Amino acid sequence: MPTLEAAQAWYSQSDPVHGFDHVLRVYRLAVYLARAEGADLDIVSAAALLHDAVGAHPAGENSRLDHHAASAEFAAEVLAAEGWPGERIAAVQHCIRAHRYRSTELPQTLEARVLFDADKLDVLGAFGVARTIAYAVQAGSPIFAEPSTEFLQTGKTAENEPHSSYHEYLFKLQHVKERLYTASARKIAADRHRLLVWFYTQLEAEARGNPEASLDSPL
Repeated sequence: MPTLEAAQAWYSQSDPVHGFDHVLRVYRLAVYLARAEGADLDIVSAAALLHDAVGAHPAGENSRLDHHAASAEFAAEVLAAEGWPGERIAAVQHCIRAHRYRSTELPQTLEARVLFDADKLDVLGAFGVARTIAYAVQAGSPIFAEPSTEFLQTGKTAENEPHSSYHEYLFKLQHVKERLYTASARKIAADRHRLLVWFYTQLEAEARGNPEASLDSPL
């Protein structure tokens, strides 16, 4: 079984988006959800520790679009070296390939759904806001930019339009709560979602110069 100490060597300590601190939060959430939902704890734990191990940084050598596939291949190498049987390695790989919001491989097992939910909970709430802004900075994009009509209608940016953190909120973050699979995750997500919506509503109002922007509590 991969250890937390081993996982630290696979991740950057200075990446605020997909570094070890993110992996540790996802791991803890995944263990909690696995126990609550009755999932295989070893499969979930291994998948959580390995899910972003290769290519998750937007400026990395590998394409971020394929980081879930690359991380699944790396997981197979790590687990095979530990003597895991092939079917359990395949189960971990499925969890990793299916954890990405934009993945075409949907989570089919309870363990994959637990990892998906744990990873998505970390894009909601306070850390979700912080990570989304940090990712925009990593990618050289602004925190806020006015979305084009094309983006609002299709989710695709127009020519020379930056994909700001606000764009990511509109395209993905505000919908994450609806995509969660487990009852345990949906319960955790409720307050985190409200905070996320409040922040980006406030951000939009301030960016557009609304003098009546409210700072009332989101909860």
